[in-house]
Amino acid sequence: MTRFDGEVSPAFEIVEPAAWRAPIIFNSPHSGSTYPDEFLSASRIDLTTLRRSEDSFMDELIGHLSTRGFPTVRVNFPRSYVDVNREPYELDPRMFTGRLPSFANTRSMRVAGGLGTIPRVVGDGQEIYRERILVDDALARIETLYKPYHRALRRLINKVHQMFGTVVLVDCHSMPSVGVSRDEPRRPDVVIGDRYGTSCTPLLPDRVEETLGGLGYSIGRNKPYAGGFITEHYGNPASGLHAVQLELNRAIYMDERRRERSPRFAQVASDFGVLADVLATTIPFGDLGPFQAAAE
Repeated sequence: MTRFDGEVSPAFEIVEPAAWRAPIIFNSPHSGSTYPDEFLSASRIDLTTLRRSEDSFMDELIGHLSTRGFPTVRVNFPRSYVDVNREPYELDPRMFTGRLPSFANTRSMRVAGGLGTIPRVVGDGQEIYRERILVDDALARIETLYKPYHRALRRLINKVHQMFGTVVLVDCHSMPSVGVSRDEPRRPDVVIGDRYGTSCTPLLPDRVEETLGGLGYSIGRNKPYAGGFITEHYGNPASGLHAVQLELNRAIYMDERRRERSPRFAQVASDFGVLADVLATTIPFGDLGPFQAAAE
């Protein structure tokens, strides 16, 4: 983790393989741990508490896949600063000094929960800021961090689509082992989200479940996480674009309290390699391209 003055540089990193094996992109949008000093100064909570929102080490779990033939994407700034897994302007007017643009989405469920594009709270519900922040500062984060990331991700998706005729985006996240509500049942090791069957071919989550289940992981589907903006926005099976979200239970690869890698970390990273290899060799990508209208 790095503290620095000024802008995040680089804001995100895309590593393309020397030799492409398959049209599969592995993306880690929430593992960023580079905190701007001005953000820390404005926060009413300490760095340790802010870091609870991170998908800690997820970028490392998938990072080696670029050497196996798959492009990887990682965001370096924290989701508590700017969340790229939201619409570009999901903004809570209670957070800001100044007038939001008329096109801002101020009434989404995520905004209501404090988890918009510029989050108001961290994952356990604690307020981030001591006082309101300037609207212009929020919009500047979107212009300099959020939008360049999505432009780059879109370029990569288009490149893969042109090369292979189809794309599979695996959006990789992690979740706390215990939910906020005491009534929530024990969380499985992995939750697969496909927006309830709308973001990808059914074959993709089925194959993920078969593979990870065979490796000993307990699996859930779409609850409590069905996929966020990235899965919804980039998943368009009719156009040959398939997106699936994976949420890993943090307890399987890290000590959540100490925020340290656990002894099982290397095995989980290796299992990601197994999953990537299985998807590359068993998914019939030629059948996943844009749907063709039947001839009359």
